[in-house]
Amino acid sequence: MHLLSRSVSNTSLRAHSFWLSFALIPSISASSSSSFSSKCRAEPISVPSQPPPVPKRVPFTLSLHGHSWQDPYHWMRNTNDPDFLNYLNQENSYAQAFMADTGSLQRTLVAEMKNRMPSKVSTPVECFGPWLYYEYIPEGKEYPVLCRRLQTNKPGWAEKILSYVKAEFRREEILLDWNEVAEKHGYVHVGQCRISPDHNFLAYTLDATGSEQFMLQIKDLRNGCIIPMAPVNGVVSLAWAQDCKTLLYTIADENQRPYRHISSLVLCTKLEPGNTDDTLVFMENDPSYCVDLTSTKDGKFITVYVVDATEPLNGLQRVHERVSGVQYFLEHHFGFFYILTNAPMKENINCSHEGLYLARCRVGDIQSTTWQNIFYPGEDTCIQDMDIFNGHLVLFLNKDGFPMICSIDLPINVDCKHQMLIEDLNPWFFPIPSNSCSIEPGSNLDFMSSVYRVVLSSPVIPDVIVDYDMARRTFSIVQQEEVLGAPSNARSCSSGYELDTLQQHGIEKDAKDKNVELERWKDFSSTYCCERKEVISHDGIRVPLTILYSPKAWKSSQSPGILHGYGAYGEVLDKSWRVDRLSLLDRGWVIAFADVRGGGGDDPSWHKTGNGLLKQNSIHDFVSCGKYLIDEGYVQRDQLSAIGVSAGCLLIGAALNMYPNLFHAAILKVPFLDILNSLLDPSLPLTMLDYEEFGNPGIKSEFECISSYCPYKNIRPRGCHPSVLVTASFNDSRVGVWEAAKWVAKVRDSACSSCSRSVILTTNMSGGHFGEGGRYIQCEELAYDYAFLVKAMGVDMN
Repeated sequence: MHLLSRSVSNTSLRAHSFWLSFALIPSISASSSSSFSSKCRAEPISVPSQPPPVPKRVPFTLSLHGHSWQDPYHWMRNTNDPDFLNYLNQENSYAQAFMADTGSLQRTLVAEMKNRMPSKVSTPVECFGPWLYYEYIPEGKEYPVLCRRLQTNKPGWAEKILSYVKAEFRREEILLDWNEVAEKHGYVHVGQCRISPDHNFLAYTLDATGSEQFMLQIKDLRNGCIIPMAPVNGVVSLAWAQDCKTLLYTIADENQRPYRHISSLVLCTKLEPGNTDDTLVFMENDPSYCVDLTSTKDGKFITVYVVDATEPLNGLQRVHERVSGVQYFLEHHFGFFYILTNAPMKENINCSHEGLYLARCRVGDIQSTTWQNIFYPGEDTCIQDMDIFNGHLVLFLNKDGFPMICSIDLPINVDCKHQMLIEDLNPWFFPIPSNSCSIEPGSNLDFMSSVYRVVLSSPVIPDVIVDYDMARRTFSIVQQEEVLGAPSNARSCSSGYELDTLQQHGIEKDAKDKNVELERWKDFSSTYCCERKEVISHDGIRVPLTILYSPKAWKSSQSPGILHGYGAYGEVLDKSWRVDRLSLLDRGWVIAFADVRGGGGDDPSWHKTGNGLLKQNSIHDFVSCGKYLIDEGYVQRDQLSAIGVSAGCLLIGAALNMYPNLFHAAILKVPFLDILNSLLDPSLPLTMLDYEEFGNPGIKSEFECISSYCPYKNIRPRGCHPSVLVTASFNDSRVGVWEAAKWVAKVRDSACSSCSRSVILTTNMSGGHFGEGGRYIQCEELAYDYAFLVKAMGVDMN
């Protein structure tokens, strides 16, 4: 996955980029002919009396590979043009008028969503060194507050007296309040937070405009003051050295491109009086790469190449010569590097599997060709990530398309000579609640801990925080998201049944799982049905489709539905719990998720067969899933809608062009729609990085492929068009605001006069790619989205 991409992260405490993991804020997410009716709406929806805005057209011709095309809205690329600003404001006014008759419904939906949310929410404390760290959202506030307090180590009367004497020193400390930043600047996005190894300093990156030009700030936690320093903008990642006074960071230029268009820079700053000049540590000269920094779990090394964290200015050590497509992820454990890599295995050159495997070498042998391959997953298993502790190695796996996680005791036999199977390492597979469950790691910062914290979630299981004791091989539920006013028949699920799902994949229960029948989590599977289907795509490939509905409210072939899709960068489509969905599910709606090619899947091939020259596979997959929902009676034939975000809008926009009668309505959020023209402009932030994902139009074959599906280029002339809500942000640095504006203007040019009036554009004139993100603000945004779909599809919400 790219360091920068057009993806949109989940808006939760996880998205606030500290380490505590609990969703305090709900996240959001062929032929043109078909068998579906091509009639315009029999009962047109109400539209404003005034016509929609008409922007100016300025002739502009582009030519490449013997092809020429017109782009009369190319001028919108100049966001400083007063005509463009005026046009966006007119579109906002038209959208407001269009949605005026949904005000009552929006208020009802907002009230329902807020009434299901507890007034105060917090994460459980997490031990890191001598401190307990946690976050909470104050009552009535939008954003979290990061806090800590000293932990009490020993119980008993002596400790009680000592606690009383030292109460002042164990008071709560507020480290960072997102609300204060938002109130000061009107916008807040904290990119990274890193506590120094001695816990005296907090380094974090702050975006107060939505442009993602993150500013570095360092706070002295002993006095609560921000350390004065020369402004450093465009910071991407951070890592502390072991002396706790040296911070390494990477920077990008004001366009989010590798610095000065020729390189990425890694610099080092010293927290010393009079220090004004930061030291250059590393320069990346290839503009098609970005540089990311991270520390090994034990803090002994910083990886960009390999930097000794005790002497960060004494040079870098390269892991291996750079090869396109080959990845290395390093962790350190008592003199050994444990490495996840997909580098070709010299002793097994006939292996066709392209996924990651686990290798190991001594620190001094990092550049040798004699790494020890510990184990290679089978054809039905894919390693996705790892974590490491003093006594345990944690592996995230995907087996037969389902997520799994296990721990392996360390150290592994140093003298083993042969590559092993994972079963040879005596793994403990963590009990999880269901096959449809997503697994997100907690922060897990303490290298010496034997407890691993994860957040489990599914479409019918509210986020549950679970601590897995890897030494005792037991687990405990720490906290589960509270849902107020939830159906009374929500059941408590024992993990005993869920362990049986491991056996279905050829994994035996562990005899040491002593408390599997004692721990329970609440789920809503008795109220809401969550089904996983496999849909046959155009080329015979089976595409996973997750379908969520209420058996009580749903009516076969009579219910409205929403189909979500993304299909880019190898990202897995988010299907975790969202309380706002209940407002639709309880009214009979179906909500479905299409895991199309190009997104995350069983192994890397799922991504590769849906990007570049094969991008159309993801579009056909999405269309096939939409047809399946209708053909199988899940959704009424003229009541299917689609939602896409960022690069996911390529999927939706192309599908609307190819099958305009399949979807009755759509929502495109911060949409990437003008892919051809954008990838022809190397000055844009992500263009060169996106050549790997979508192709380089400078190459004729890739130009022809991109041209064939580009949503902006392929808008059908003189035809009917689904109702569409398009949302954009003026300061978006990943997807230019002009992409949404150009697409809407061109649809209005091309669609019939009736349909074009139900395509609306709303632009946040101060936000960025990730929106506002506040806890209650999101309720209002979601209510607006849902109200649009209700109006566009003529659904009775009573």
